Amino acid sequence: MKRLKTFIQNMSLTQQLVSLVLISVFLFGFFLLSYIFTNINHIAQNQMFSLIHRSQDAIIENYYNFVPSENLFSNTDPTVVHYIIYTDDSHPTMTNAATQIGIDLFSEFTTQIAVQTKDTTDNISTLSQPKVAYTVTKVGNEVWIVSFMVTNTMNQFKTTLINEVVNIILIMVGLIFLFLMAWVGYLIHSLKQIETYINEYKKGDNVELIINRKDEIGELATAIVTMNKELKRQEQLKEEMVHNISHDLKTPIATIKSYGESIKDGIYPYGTLDASVDVIIEHASRLEKKVHSLLLLNRMEYMIQDGKPGKTDMKSVVEKAIRSVKVLKPEIKLITDLTSCSYVGSEEPWRVVVENLLDNALRYAKTVVEIRLAKDELSVYNDGAKIPENRMEQLFKPFERGSGGQFGLGLSIVHRVITAYGYGIRIHNEDDGVTFIITPENTMKETEIPN
Repeated sequence: MKRLKTFIQNMSLTQQLVSLVLISVFLFGFFLLSYIFTNINHIAQNQMFSLIHRSQDAIIENYYNFVPSENLFSNTDPTVVHYIIYTDDSHPTMTNAATQIGIDLFSEFTTQIAVQTKDTTDNISTLSQPKVAYTVTKVGNEVWIVSFMVTNTMNQFKTTLINEVVNIILIMVGLIFLFLMAWVGYLIHSLKQIETYINEYKKGDNVELIINRKDEIGELATAIVTMNKELKRQEQLKEEMVHNISHDLKTPIATIKSYGESIKDGIYPYGTLDASVDVIIEHASRLEKKVHSLLLLNRMEYMIQDGKPGKTDMKSVVEKAIRSVKVLKPEIKLITDLTSCSYVGSEEPWRVVVENLLDNALRYAKTVVEIRLAKDELSVYNDGAKIPENRMEQLFKPFERGSGGQFGLGLSIVHRVITAYGYGIRIHNEDDGVTFIITPENTMKETEIPN
């Protein structure tokens, strides 16, 4: 069994399908022929007696119509022999046979007539060679008609029947085989198209895949094309992100380097030593924050899965986050409406979520940021510009560029944490601002940002 499994696994899909077609056709033909050969004698015998009955019925009709004896057997099948026997010896036996039959067979006929209780009986002779199939029918008082055929005729019929059936089976099997091979070819052609598309795409060529199918292969082709488009988009975003990161890191690194070299030479670019060092510290902090965001995005999955998540006091988390970020823009008014409640998850990831949402809100707010916390909802509102509908589905994906051409990973971290804890996030444009809303997934009322 293991060898067979290995053998099948080493076969190409074309070989597997062709083998399956051949085996199916072979089994179909085998079972059909087996059925025919098993029942051929019964079929041939029924056919013989059907022929005898039709011929005998014509003789009986002639007899009842008082057709003269010389015309009594006219217009009947010549392969069927008829005997009209009078048991009271009032008339001689009449027959259409060219020669007299054997005494043993005639004796069997008369014996059957003597014991027969039904009007019509079908029998196969047991005394004569070759055997005959005969039918005995009572047509009048003491008048019987015996009609028979030699079984050699049945053998000829069986041979003819088998030849015809075999020919029909061969034609059917041929048509089925051709149909299945055409189907296999059509199936393999579509798979080859997909293979060619993948190989060309792997080389970096600009290639299209068009398969007009609605079955599983069509769905696979559509999924591959969609995946490749998304990979291209992600690759482009990554390139832009690398460019943006290098651009954003270049300025603080250059500043730190130039200020450090100037201080080493005894020159204070910002007037005094303390002021110049403060500039270095400021740019080092910016650099640290950007690097921290990158590392945090990669570490967040481990932070989330670090043990079985419990419950976190969200009111305490929000209050700590507010204390951390409110100094960033003291001119922005912070309004809070907090209810004591617990959310699933660890405290540190949730604090990162709230800080990133508040940091994002402060960045775009004009005058006010409002944060509300309830048992089943955490919302952060700012009175900044509305977000275009076509951008909402992209904001929470990594490597997306935000307003002003800057890359931002804060919202990507937000999305990764809340989805891991079984929550969803949506964006709602207000009349005079934007609200980010976090709720458990089973209570989401609008389209959740996809993973």
